Amino acid sequence: MAFLSDTLARVKPSPTIAVTTKAAELKAQGRDIIGLGAGEPDFDTPVNIREAAKRAIDAGKTRYTPVDGIPELKKAICAKFLRENGLTYTPSQISVGTGGKQILYNALMATCNPGDEVIIPAPYWVSYPDMVLLAGGTPVPVVAGIETQFKLTPAQLEAAITPKTKWFIFNSPSNPTGAGYTAAELKGLTDVLMRHPHVWIMSDDMYEHLVFDDFKFATPAEVEPGLYDRTLTCNGTSKAYAMTGWRIGYAGGPVALIKAMATIQSQSTSNPSSVSQYAALEALSGTQDFLAPNRKLFQRRRDLVVSMLNQAKGITCPRPEGAFYVYPDISGCIGKTSAGGAVIGNDEDFATALLEETGVAVVFGAAFGVSPNFRVSYATSEEVLEEACRRIQTFCAGLR
Repeated sequence: MAFLSDTLARVKPSPTIAVTTKAAELKAQGRDIIGLGAGEPDFDTPVNIREAAKRAIDAGKTRYTPVDGIPELKKAICAKFLRENGLTYTPSQISVGTGGKQILYNALMATCNPGDEVIIPAPYWVSYPDMVLLAGGTPVPVVAGIETQFKLTPAQLEAAITPKTKWFIFNSPSNPTGAGYTAAELKGLTDVLMRHPHVWIMSDDMYEHLVFDDFKFATPAEVEPGLYDRTLTCNGTSKAYAMTGWRIGYAGGPVALIKAMATIQSQSTSNPSSVSQYAALEALSGTQDFLAPNRKLFQRRRDLVVSMLNQAKGITCPRPEGAFYVYPDISGCIGKTSAGGAVIGNDEDFATALLEETGVAVVFGAAFGVSPNFRVSYATSEEVLEEACRRIQTFCAGLR
């Protein structure tokens, strides 16, 4: 359409949202659908957080707030960074946005010029490349495949850096793979970044609290304090605190960058929801007792899904360190024909046929930059996951 902007041509709608929407539409038509596309916990926001939001409403905390966060929340975020990550920030170094996505978007909008390159390890969260494009930058995906457990090597990072590199986007544990970098693995990457002082680091730590077994979470500025002045450490309340709909993300970084991000936010959304900010204040400052049981629950689900998917013909499913996703490889399914007559030429064909023939909705790997794979979100009950994995096993067994 002639009146639409050229910018729109550079981006595509979120594939994960598209899959979730399609699954909901089929469900509304009466189909028996199991949606494994949405990346959100299936339990309610903890009671203490909900109560804090109600108190805020009753106390009239429903007006505009400072553009990038109330002072109390900024102080609580500083305390969180110090307590959990050993990072010292002042409130002037903190930005609060409408979800983690806005934080990342603001930072890219505030810093990217045409020609600036942004290194993004693939598989990547679907929104990273499109946000870079919207900001006028050039995404540079670097594939970290199943042979390295979906983790970028220092040599790959070194090879990708050019004089035009502006940012390196880092996400651990990762969406879509669940891969988590140990402090030692991260040190290999930060050593490379120390040799390239023009490269800034955007660390997306959204799944920090969703780590399993004996894995210890680490973030770049913690592992290499020399990177502190050019690192934006990003996080949010969505995943660990089951607050996806409350839309609160935050970051700590250099004052000049935080100010620039506030300028972008002041002319787009202004402040995040006042009530959500008071809920987030309680999330970060109140009891953390529910985090450990939730972790155990997700770990059980991970083990179930990994075990059952590895029993499906043609599928190899690595065992991730965190988040609530698995990213199975389906090389053994490509080139075959399903029981329903669908030719499986790529992972999108696989996901489409799986949905149409079994009612299981997953997101195809090409959306995340690495194929042939698909992403499963196991943020749902064990009964549902068992049934979904049984259907996937049956579907794969029927491939010829």
